Amino acid sequence: MSVRRAAFAGSWYPASAEACRKEIQSFFQAVPQPPPGFEEPLGGIVPHAGWTFSGRLAGMVVGFLRRFPPPETILLLGGHLSPDDPHLLMAGGSWDTPFGPLAVDEELAECLRGEFRFQLEEGSWSLPDNTRELQLPLLAFAFPGVRILPIAPAPTEEGILIGRRCAEKALALKRRVLVVGSTDLTHYGPSYGFTPRGRGVEAERWVREVQDPRVIRRMEEMDPEGILQEGLSHRNACCPGAAAAAVACMKALGARISRVLDYATSSDVLPGEDFVGYVAMVFGTGDGSGSSDQR
Repeated sequence: MSVRRAAFAGSWYPASAEACRKEIQSFFQAVPQPPPGFEEPLGGIVPHAGWTFSGRLAGMVVGFLRRFPPPETILLLGGHLSPDDPHLLMAGGSWDTPFGPLAVDEELAECLRGEFRFQLEEGSWSLPDNTRELQLPLLAFAFPGVRILPIAPAPTEEGILIGRRCAEKALALKRRVLVVGSTDLTHYGPSYGFTPRGRGVEAERWVREVQDPRVIRRMEEMDPEGILQEGLSHRNACCPGAAAAAVACMKALGARISRVLDYATSSDVLPGEDFVGYVAMVFGTGDGSGSSDQR
């Protein structure tokens, strides 16, 4: 079986298992209790910057999911793709982590391969992808032996359909799954070529209070099409296809409640004219009484 190498270990996150363990355990200390009305988790939305900047938020989501019975497979959706790019699927082998490789759920992957046209990430063809790789050590530590299904859906209506079909295929196989969708939010500043509100304090306030909340609300409302439109039209999600497909998948699995665990920007760690927004969210079954915005 081919093993996909870890391209960001030792730079965006620690290379050794012990160093990863220490950081992850510190991330898990910030995990909140489940909100009222929250029953069974079905997954979450996580950021994918270097752990120094957003690891705490990603760890908060994974730590929250870890409090419940473990899944058999984690559907991992990410990818910096445009609407013209092909969907990507890792259909076999495993992906390495400091805790050892995580194997792909090949049976579930085969179900999707028969329905959609993917560019396969296997053998000698697999590009470095921080959006999914940075979650792997967290998942390997939290759920030892779990299988993964890494998908990069393009930001299109078909990408949303892939998310829904993932849920339907998992249910048909009676597979116990969790969904982890990866996206950062607004990339603001001259280095990103995006300064519609100038620079300085007022610009960051606009991102925190207006720009990023627009797409976060679509996620809270579990509106995949709205997420896609926001990200493509307003540049407030760098992976809107992954976020939209993940929300569509969780909704099809039965998600009825959403919760924002935390929001931050990279300027909280490194102040400057260039900064990126991050959100940590979880979704699950329940009566909806805990779905109020906690930002």
